[in-house]
Amino acid sequence: MVLTYKPIGLEDQAAYQARLAQCPEVTSDYSFLNLWAWAPAYGLEWAWTDDLVCPRQSWPRAAFWAPVGDWRSVDWPVFFESEPFSKSVFIRVPEPLVLLWQSIFGDRVIISEDRDQFDYLYKAEDLLSLKGNRYHKKKNLVRQFEKLYNYQYMPMNPDMVEQAKALQEDWCVWRDCDSEGQLTAENQAIARTLVRWEHLSGVLGGCLLVDGRMAAYTIGERIFDDTFIIHFEKGNADIKGIYQAMNQKFLEHEAENITITWVNREQDLGDEGLRKSKESYHPARFLKKYRVEFLS
Repeated sequence: MVLTYKPIGLEDQAAYQARLAQCPEVTSDYSFLNLWAWAPAYGLEWAWTDDLVCPRQSWPRAAFWAPVGDWRSVDWPVFFESEPFSKSVFIRVPEPLVLLWQSIFGDRVIISEDRDQFDYLYKAEDLLSLKGNRYHKKKNLVRQFEKLYNYQYMPMNPDMVEQAKALQEDWCVWRDCDSEGQLTAENQAIARTLVRWEHLSGVLGGCLLVDGRMAAYTIGERIFDDTFIIHFEKGNADIKGIYQAMNQKFLEHEAENITITWVNREQDLGDEGLRKSKESYHPARFLKKYRVEFLS
């Protein structure tokens, strides 16, 4: 089997999402929006077989990502007999696939847990209602926001996209994005998403306006029938409670007519502040990911 890699393109969006729907577990890394938006930053590309889509990255170091498709129907020994997979390293591999590979290959694989890449999974009802003592501070901040500001929620649309671009530019000035590689890459991924907004399927956005001006926005994606992935969320930190309100209002409005059970707020990348923020919302569980090295 010789794999032919090509750029991740919008023209393959529907076909990829059909493969993704066959995966027993979907972490945030493998949503179409995540792969496509971050492709320039990681040098991501993919190859297609009859059963799988195989992403790989070239930066900051070469590595394969987990193949996407119905893992249970693949003849993995045959798959791994071919180049370039012998002596390969796979990253961001979801736990169910790791366990499957381990059961087949035993000590031919070296497995390392990657805590920095764990997805935080929350019960949607918890983030919507903010009930109980553990959410007391969050709910107070949302209430203060509602009382202090003349605000309006708007779904993301072409007019809002332009305002979101302007807020993102301001946010990058406030945070000095150019001085930090990860923020620069994220800014590029957000810009790519906003520019092609109308061409992305399954992607949802929400905006909070204060006195008619954009104060915060969220970009999410529905995966399966019961899960939202929150990809990007930015706001004016000078507005008290803006992030807590954006989090809650987005779910309140966008999940109003559909059944959403879970909210995936992605990983913390080992950033201490981000980890503390994500843990403060009390995740119900994690979607674990691993680094897997195949020996010859």
